[in-house]
Amino acid sequence: MCGIVGIVGCSTVNQSIYDALTVLQHRGQDAAGIVTIDNQNRFRLRKANGLVKDVFQEHHMQRLQGNLGIGHVRYPTAGSSSPSEAQPFYVNSPYGIALAHNGNLTNTDELRNKVFELAKRHVNTNSDSEVLLNIFANELDKFPTFPLTADNIFNAIHNVHSIIKGAYACVAMIIGHGLVAFRDPYGIRPLVIGKRVLENKKIEYMVASESVALDILDFEFMRDVEPGEAIYICQNGQLYSKQCSDNPQYYPCIFEYVYFARPDSLINGVSVYQSRIEMGKKLGEKIAREWKDIDIDVVIPIPETSCDAALEIARILNKPYRQGFVKNRYVGRTFIMPGQSARRLSVRRKLNANRIEFEGKNVLLVDDSIVRGTTSKEIVEMVRSVGAKKVYLASAAPEIRHPNVYGIDMPVASELIAYNRTVDEIAKVIGADKLIFQDLSALIDSITEQNPNIRHLECSVFDGIYITGGIDNSYLSSLEKKRGESKKFLASKESENLEIYNEGQ
Repeated sequence: MCGIVGIVGCSTVNQSIYDALTVLQHRGQDAAGIVTIDNQNRFRLRKANGLVKDVFQEHHMQRLQGNLGIGHVRYPTAGSSSPSEAQPFYVNSPYGIALAHNGNLTNTDELRNKVFELAKRHVNTNSDSEVLLNIFANELDKFPTFPLTADNIFNAIHNVHSIIKGAYACVAMIIGHGLVAFRDPYGIRPLVIGKRVLENKKIEYMVASESVALDILDFEFMRDVEPGEAIYICQNGQLYSKQCSDNPQYYPCIFEYVYFARPDSLINGVSVYQSRIEMGKKLGEKIAREWKDIDIDVVIPIPETSCDAALEIARILNKPYRQGFVKNRYVGRTFIMPGQSARRLSVRRKLNANRIEFEGKNVLLVDDSIVRGTTSKEIVEMVRSVGAKKVYLASAAPEIRHPNVYGIDMPVASELIAYNRTVDEIAKVIGADKLIFQDLSALIDSITEQNPNIRHLECSVFDGIYITGGIDNSYLSSLEKKRGESKKFLASKESENLEIYNEGQ
C-alpha cells in the first residue's frame, strides 16, 4: 500500500506535493519521493528512505522547481526496502517519463522478461513499479509522431491494461506533454481527482490516493477516477479523460475502509468514517446476540483505527467507553513496518496501558483487524500485567485466512494467525479469554450501504477469491518462497549494520 499524488499547477508545486504527502504518510512510511518538471523540461528528483519530513530538507525543496509534479510514499510489498526502489521511477525514452504507482502487479516475472526480450528495456530493480513504467513507455514508443495526442496516450493505457494484471493506481508525467493518471480495471486501489480555481480563473488539477489530500490544499473534490479510466492533463491545463478498459468493474479493496484510509477520506463515494461507525454497529449487535452471558465492564479500543467502531459497540452494549491506551505518536504503524521482529519490538514502544482503566475489570478490547496476531498477543499480555481480570477481544473485520497479492503486506498464509485455526484456537494463541470476529457479509454491508453502485468488494484476504485471475496454489507457493528469500536477505543486511545510501544529500 502506497500513497500517490500529482499536480498540474500554475506556479511551483513542490510545497503542495510535500503537504499532500504528509497527509498520505499513513499509507507508507518506508520511503518518499517527489519529481517535478522544471521550465527547461528536465526532471528534478528527490527520493530516499524515511518519512516525508526527513527526506525533504530545504535545499531539496529549492531544487524541486516546476509547475508539474508527482509524489509518492512507499510501503514495500514487491521488491525490497532498498533506497534504489523508492519512487517515482523515470525513463528517458520516449520523451522522458516519470511514474509513481500504488498497488501490486501479479504477473511481474512474465512482464520483466517481456520488457527485456521484446522491448529491449532494462529494469534495474526488483520493483514491479519499474516494470509497469517500462511497459507504459514501450506502448507510448509505438506512436512515432510528436507531440502525442490524448488518443495516443489513451490507446497506450488501453494496451497496458491488456498486458498487466493486478492492482494499480498510477500517476505519471511525460516531458513536453503533461500529467497522466490511470486506475486498474477493477478499481482495487483508490484514486481521486480535484480542481482549484484561481482568482484569475485559471484551473489547477490534482490527483491523489485519498480525498483528504485534496482537502488540505483547498482543491475541490471532483470525483473518483473510474476503474479502467485514464486522465490526461496537458501542461496548459486542458483535461481529457477516457475509459480505457474493455470490461471495467468496481471491486475496491475492502481493507481501505477497515484499516488503511484516513477516516476523513471519501473513497469510491463512501465515507471511511461512516463505514467504521457501521462496522461497530454491526459488530456490537453480534456481540449483544452471541455474548449475552459475558460480563463486560468496559469497552476499550486499540488505537486508533478502531476507536470509531469501539464507540458504537459501547453504545449498543450500554457499557462505558474508555481510552485505556496512551499512544506514542512518534512510533510508526506496526502493521506497515517491514519485518516481523520490528513489529514485535515496536508494540511496547507504541502503546502503554493506563492501569486505572484495566485493574480489576473485565475488558472488551476492540481492534480493526487481526493479521499476524503479534500486536494482539503483546497487547493482551500488557493488559493482564496491569491487572485486568478478563480480556475479551473483538475484531471489526473477519478472520484473515488468505494471502493478499494486491499491495497489502500479507503475502504468506502461514504468517497469518487465522490460517488453519479456529476462532477458539486463535484466542488461545493470543491469550484472550474470548474472541469474536465480524461477519464478512456485515462488513461488506457496512461499506456498500453508502454507495449502491458498488456491488462487490475485493475481499481476497477473507474469502480467497482473487478477481484478476491467475492466482493459484503454485503462484502462492512461489510468492511464499520469494518472501522467505527476501526476509533472509534483509536479516543478513541488518546483521551487517550497513549504512543506508541516501541520494541527493
